[in-house]
Amino acid sequence: MASILRLYKPMFAQSATAAFLFGAGDVIAQQVIERQGKNHDFMRTARLTFYGGAFFGPALTKWYQLLNRIKFSSPTKAVIYRVWLDQAILTPVAVGFFFGTMSIMEGKGISGAQDRISTAYTPTLIRNWGVFIPTQIINFAIVPHHLRFVVVSVVSLFWNTYLSAINASSQHQEAIKSDKDTEK
Repeated sequence: MASILRLYKPMFAQSATAAFLFGAGDVIAQQVIERQGKNHDFMRTARLTFYGGAFFGPALTKWYQLLNRIKFSSPTKAVIYRVWLDQAILTPVAVGFFFGTMSIMEGKGISGAQDRISTAYTPTLIRNWGVFIPTQIINFAIVPHHLRFVVVSVVSLFWNTYLSAINASSQHQEAIKSDKDTEK
């Protein structure tokens, strides 16, 4: 039993952390940026919390485990290649998966997911690179591997606030477009 707990404890802890940070990011987005006040959309917060804990946390945990197992000939090459792998392989997939998953959980279906991705993907990916390339350079260069998830999690609180606001903005723009299409 103890060996099973040791095996799953990091996954559970990091998934719970991701769930909390996605939920907290949405609360900040709704209350500070969007000023929703009493009109807080608790289902939106629940969706983002679920996404963080069920999808993002486990995926990021496994991703960092994989990156930590790859050996490089020098510390400099390790930083360069880990940042490149993270930002060229994981990030483009993660950004698309986020918008697609959110759209589907909102009941928009595959066509809604495609619309959301086509609208929000590229600007979000570019902004992600502006935030996470410097973060990951620092993370992979000086942070011990067992603390890298923590560093990304702290930055992610602010990033998740941005993601939540962008996702809600895209959802609002889709609703306006849909209303105009039905008026025609």
